[in-house]
Amino acid sequence: MNENRPYSFLKYVNLIFSIVFISLSVTYMGMVLLFNEVNSVFYLFSIIFVICIIVIGFSWARLLNFKIAVYISKLDKTIEKAIHDQNPIISYEENAFSSLEHKLLRYITSVKSNEYKIQTEKNMINTLISDISHQTKTPLSNVILYSQLIEEMPVISDELEQYVQNIKSQSKKLDWLIRSLIKCSRLETGMISLQTKNNPILQTINTALAQVYAQAETKHIDIKVDCETNITVHHDDKWTSEAFFNVLENAVKYTEPDGNIQIDVVSNEMFTRVDISDNGIGITRGDLPHIFKRFYRGQQAREAEGVGIGLFLAHEIITEQGGYIKVTSEINKGTTFSFFLPQI
Repeated sequence: MNENRPYSFLKYVNLIFSIVFISLSVTYMGMVLLFNEVNSVFYLFSIIFVICIIVIGFSWARLLNFKIAVYISKLDKTIEKAIHDQNPIISYEENAFSSLEHKLLRYITSVKSNEYKIQTEKNMINTLISDISHQTKTPLSNVILYSQLIEEMPVISDELEQYVQNIKSQSKKLDWLIRSLIKCSRLETGMISLQTKNNPILQTINTALAQVYAQAETKHIDIKVDCETNITVHHDDKWTSEAFFNVLENAVKYTEPDGNIQIDVVSNEMFTRVDISDNGIGITRGDLPHIFKRFYRGQQAREAEGVGIGLFLAHEIITEQGGYIKVTSEINKGTTFSFFLPQI
């Protein structure tokens, strides 16, 4: 809302009041002149009366404006002092302003108290996440190491080798899940500050592609990129490449062998749009509103491996940078994820 709107409204009210007041006065004088053509003394008193009423009316309007201005000025000073942690002006008079001032002070005190509690909780979460990260890293590393040692034994049965492979696979999944949860928690609690600057978007895309090329080649999936090398976007290249990777990984996972993935980049005045399109299994219309929720997995994706955290993390990363993601999909024809990164 425009902050000058109340003052403009007040001016309009005063103008309308003045017009109505003057119109009534002029109408009264006209009626006097019309029906009292003889008594000149009555004319004189009527003119003086109307002039007095007009002066009193304008004086009242000016006084009202002055009182409102003083009221707003005091309220503005109170809010300004509270914002800068200074002692607010507190009056102890029994009037409406004093009541409002006390209520405002109570509200500001409550907000500051809540901010302190939130910051305290964030610090506790930070400590907890750090502890979880540290406590799980060593056991997982040991499990993977022991699996490798068993695998390198000179004599090992086929059944034991299969068990070892399963242990290694599940350990890597657990390690990835813990790291992803830690990333999400740090983003949500503001513990990670994204470092945005002008970076070539093609470089960020290539960083994400490097992590999925091997899997794409195994399935003979063709990946094409249409992006001009001179397009730069104000973004955090590390975290944005993480968001792109999460979507690309899903595209490779849910696209049949010999499929196609197309990446298109279009830059305009407000946003740079990055489209990642595949011709995979698609997403049902009922699942589309929920795919960015934590741990959500659509009907089409339940048979494949995954925990439903990649898209949630991608959404958090892009939103944190002031952008957004749109999705269009058709069953058995493919899906397009459109990343909109703001131009700053």
